[in-house]
Parts: sequence; structure tokens; C-alpha cells
Amino acid sequence: MVVQGMNITALFATAFLVGLSGAMMPGPLLTVTIAESAHRGFKAGPLIVLGHALLELALIIALLAGLSFYLKKPVVTNVISLVGGGFLIFIGLNMIRNVIKGRVSLEQNKNNTGKGMTMHPVVAGILVSLSNPFWIVWWATIGLTYLTLALKSGTAGIASFFTGHIMADLLWYSLIAAAVAGGRRFLKQQVYQVIIILCGVFLTGLGGYFIAAVV
Repeated sequence: MVVQGMNITALFATAFLVGLSGAMMPGPLLTVTIAESAHRGFKAGPLIVLGHALLELALIIALLAGLSFYLKKPVVTNVISLVGGGFLIFIGLNMIRNVIKGRVSLEQNKNNTGKGMTMHPVVAGILVSLSNPFWIVWWATIGLTYLTLALKSGTAGIASFFTGHIMADLLWYSLIAAAVAGGRRFLKQQVYQVIIILCGVFLTGLGGYFIAAVV
């Protein structure tokens, strides 16, 4: 079978392509990366991905230990949707509130640093990922399938899959962060504030959708 014959290089390449296709889809992680990169600069992108990667590494370990059985239960996905939806609404409304109260500015100085979000980008990467039930579903299905495949090559297979997957996230979100951060010198304050408000509205609406799906 092709699956049984997939080597380390093929695992890395396919994991990278699948991960890249997922990363390029609009979602809460992309929205937060855009908002934080405009405020904190390029470093926000890699830091958010670092948090995302740490969470996924922990999840891989948990899946290999048997967590996959519980992730497939409807009650678990429903709880994740409710809690995650509430968290996304909190982040979205907080973005909008910061703009209204004048806490959002393109000026990078000591008085402004840290007022984009109240949490560190690494923490944001972890919590925003956790708040997205589609992320859990992806790992309970596609991700778990890949892990089963990678296990055929032992530890090296798992490492190859994880590295390819994370490199896709790092590449895409770093490009986004660079584009947004580099655009600050050409971006007017009013336009930036509108972008943050739109991001906040998107996250609030997405959170509401997640909650409505199980209520």
C-alpha cells in the first residue's frame, strides 16, 4: 500500500502541504495574528505560532496516550464549542472596546506596548487554538490519521510529521506578520482601527456561531 510505503521525506512534505492549506484558511488564529502584528510588530507572528506549536505538541502526546477516544464523543466537542465560543466572543469584544476607548494605536512606544491584547502572544496562540472546535475536530480526524501513519516510522516519523506541520504554520503566519508589520508605515491610524474592529466583529460572530451550533 502507498500509505505503508510513505517515507520520512514524504511524511514531512505532505504534512507541510496539508498544514499550509489549513493555515491559509481564514480563522481566529489568522485574525489575532493580523491584529497583534499591527500592534507589536513582526515578532507577534512567530510567537503566536510558538504557542500554537506547544499546544499541538502536547495534544500529539495526549493523542498517542489515548485521548483520541474521548475527543470523538459529541459531549466533548459540544463543551469545547461552548467554552471556545465564549472565549472568542470575549477576545472580539475586547478588541472593539480597546478601539472605542482609544487604547489601540500604531505608535510603538513604551506607553503603548502591550495594549493590543492583555495576554502574551504565546499564551494567545495557545488559547485561541483551544477556543476553535474545528481545530479539535481536525486533530481528531485528519491529525489522528496522520499520527497513525507516522507511527509506522517510529519516533522519526512522528517528528517528521510534526515538523512539516508546524513549518507550514510558521511560514504562513510569519509572512502575514511581516506584511502587516511592514505596512504600518503606510497604514493610517483610522484604517488600522477599522481593521481591528472588523477583526473583533469577526471573532465575536465566529464565537456566536460555535455556541449556536450546539444550543
